[in-house]
Amino acid sequence: MSVKHINVDLGERSYPIFIGPGLLRDEQVLQPYLGKGRAVIVTNDVVAPLYLESAKQLLGKHYAGEIILSDGEEHKTLATVASIYDWLLAAKADRQTTLVALGGGVVGDITGFAAATYQRGINFIQIPTTLLAQVDSSVGGKTGVNHPQGKNMIGAFYQPLCVLVDTEVLQTLPKREVKAGLAEVIKYGLINKPEFFDWLAEQAKGILALQDDLLTEVIRVCCESKAAIVAKDERESGVRALLNLGHTFGHAIETASGYSKLLHGETVAIGMVMAADLSHRIGWLNASAAGRIRDVLETDYGMPVIPPADMTVSDYMQLMAADKKAEQGRIRFVLLRALGEAEVTGEVDQSLLQATLEAGENLCCR
Repeated sequence: MSVKHINVDLGERSYPIFIGPGLLRDEQVLQPYLGKGRAVIVTNDVVAPLYLESAKQLLGKHYAGEIILSDGEEHKTLATVASIYDWLLAAKADRQTTLVALGGGVVGDITGFAAATYQRGINFIQIPTTLLAQVDSSVGGKTGVNHPQGKNMIGAFYQPLCVLVDTEVLQTLPKREVKAGLAEVIKYGLINKPEFFDWLAEQAKGILALQDDLLTEVIRVCCESKAAIVAKDERESGVRALLNLGHTFGHAIETASGYSKLLHGETVAIGMVMAADLSHRIGWLNASAAGRIRDVLETDYGMPVIPPADMTVSDYMQLMAADKKAEQGRIRFVLLRALGEAEVTGEVDQSLLQATLEAGENLCCR
């Protein structure tokens, strides 16, 4: 299978995304992006035993060591970033050093933020090893860490030199992680690609079985879609905000749980069902479409769709008010007028929002 090449068009900050099987064994692919300096791999204790040696071979003479972090969203903190600074300073890393993020979205976000801030900015490369990172978080330059009061509240927009997506690594990904990534995949269909949403519903069995041709197509479509959006709106002042469908609710759930009980993609799945429910209540999305969103997520892909029973309306309101999309104290939501037609709005009747927050297992016309 040939390697897919997608360009993220950002002028002098433009960069390629390479997609294909076996790219971690292609020692030529990264050489043009490593410059003359050293390259340091940042990974975690789950990914390292699987792919660290391959990454070392990939970097060749540029390899200068690795930093192995603890796995998990709960470690996406300033303290973890500080540990990367400590390593780099002890190794006398200079501005010619390149950080290579080998892992999922947490590793990518942390590494990108460390690269953006160490010596006021050094290069970094993304090698995402989860589906969620391959289709979403590794593309677009969002970097950062969590805070106890809110997810991704500390960070920077900072673009990588390139993104290397090896589809073969998904064969070692736990099924739960695959499904979590597919929540972000389905999001692209809902915001502006209704035909892709239909295709995902039809191909669910093969995609969940990790058929390589289907996975490559999934990743290609998502990366092309995100690249086009980022090229129009790098810093999320407009259309890029649509990529946050389900995230206002989902981030509140993640924060309330201490970033440890549910995977990010699982909270996005729940959040998209809540967004569909609210979209229906305000008169935008018809009942059939809202129900279909829940059915595809819950039945076709086996994702969680019911919010945590221990979260109150007050919990949601407090946490959503701290969301990055909030403006002047007003919570802004990405909602759906139809399948494939999303819009950001801060004009939501509070009684209807409360009804969604209280719906529990009855979301989306159940």
